[in-house]
Amino acid sequence: MAPLPHCRFQRFYALIAALWLAFALVGCKSLPRVVPDMARRTPAVQLEGTQGPLSADRSRAILERLRAGGQGSDVLSRHLAVEEAIVGTPLTAGNKAVLLEDGPATYRAMLAAIETAKDHIHLETYILDDDDIGQQFANALIAKQQQGVQVLLIHDSVGTLRTPDEFFKRLKDAGVKELEFNPINPAQARTTWELNERDHRKLLIVDGRIAFLGGINISGVYSSGSFASGSSSGPSADKSAGKNGKEADGTPWRDTHIQLQGPVVAEFQKLFLDTWQTQKGEPYAERNFYPQPERVGRDVVRAIGSSPQDTYSQIYATLLSAIGSAESTIYLTNAYFAPDPQLLTALQDAAGRGVDVKLILPSKTDSWLIFHAGRNYYTQLLKAGVKIYERQGVILHTKTGSIDGVWSTVGSTNLDWRSFLHNYEINAVVLGQEFGEQLHKLFEADLAASKQITLEEWRRRGLGMRMKEAFARAWEYWL
Repeated sequence: MAPLPHCRFQRFYALIAALWLAFALVGCKSLPRVVPDMARRTPAVQLEGTQGPLSADRSRAILERLRAGGQGSDVLSRHLAVEEAIVGTPLTAGNKAVLLEDGPATYRAMLAAIETAKDHIHLETYILDDDDIGQQFANALIAKQQQGVQVLLIHDSVGTLRTPDEFFKRLKDAGVKELEFNPINPAQARTTWELNERDHRKLLIVDGRIAFLGGINISGVYSSGSFASGSSSGPSADKSAGKNGKEADGTPWRDTHIQLQGPVVAEFQKLFLDTWQTQKGEPYAERNFYPQPERVGRDVVRAIGSSPQDTYSQIYATLLSAIGSAESTIYLTNAYFAPDPQLLTALQDAAGRGVDVKLILPSKTDSWLIFHAGRNYYTQLLKAGVKIYERQGVILHTKTGSIDGVWSTVGSTNLDWRSFLHNYEINAVVLGQEFGEQLHKLFEADLAASKQITLEEWRRRGLGMRMKEAFARAWEYWL
């Protein structure tokens, strides 16, 4: 581990000193009980478009077009009904969703969008490193601010612990409005101090018309593609952590983002501005945050943001409902897997009723505890018929899901207690076969680069691995 920048020693020690206090004072929260019953009822679904709620006839016409995309049953209707019933934000039609694979493609698209900005840029991220990638983004933001574009930046205090204060001072000196989410030091807290609550969202909005979100932070560890030839570790791999888009031993990172245009961008804008307000960010000039939406595509999309202040995690609830309503396939790719009992049961029950349940999980990780906590559940999942694959040759950081080929999600949410209870998270749910095919193709590519874990093989694992799993499971609620 490289030494922390001198200017951040105080924050580092504040974190260490506060950990025991947070764990002592914060009681264990619980997840909601979600009982999907959409198999017995399919209420009418109303969509929103560029002018607000669509008429019943217009909504039906869009749904019929989606159903004509290849699904031979009412499976899409049922998943649309699940979304309508579970989450408060609207289902919006007329969007365009584009899947972005790994850091290079994502950064190119994000920087290109920033370059076109004319009114405002809103960036929210967990990690913002002071490296080549971080400097590219800093330079791009400063350039637009100097052109009169208003730039608001939210970054998590823990996620940017290793980023020098000078990095952010340069941005602020250029006029960028910067907000450190939930500072580690209680003396700097602007609201109720909760060390365990972190902003894990990754969101970029440009001019209120284009949004990017997913699992990719602003960091050099993502600067190489995971499917590129020569991306795996080897003797010539750079040994500096994070350099050339690789972990310290040369392993590249694998992640996924989504680019969205259309009416749904306004919903993500609301989430960003709400975070700025609740964290008491400094005043900003009112800009054209909500331009007249335009119909740019055919995707039906829902924006879902969750926070510890919510009565329950909306992402957790909609995922469980979609799993409970699955008829044919559940394909999940996730970086940090430590399921609570209800999610575990939902996956096992789905496999038991004949659904093809496949999980792509890491073979190697940057978080030792969560890695072994998740492996602790392999035996019971495999016994239930769930198929488990471990992605080889990369640090898997993806958080995506595809159900029945028509319900898709990309976002920042992991399948663990921290994401569902303690973090601010953000996801997009895309309904329809067109985007579902994009995500399925990417899932198959990851599957081809993965090793299947069989029950017979897993039962032969050594005592050392079993002890690591038992130890990690004791901490999974806090990981």
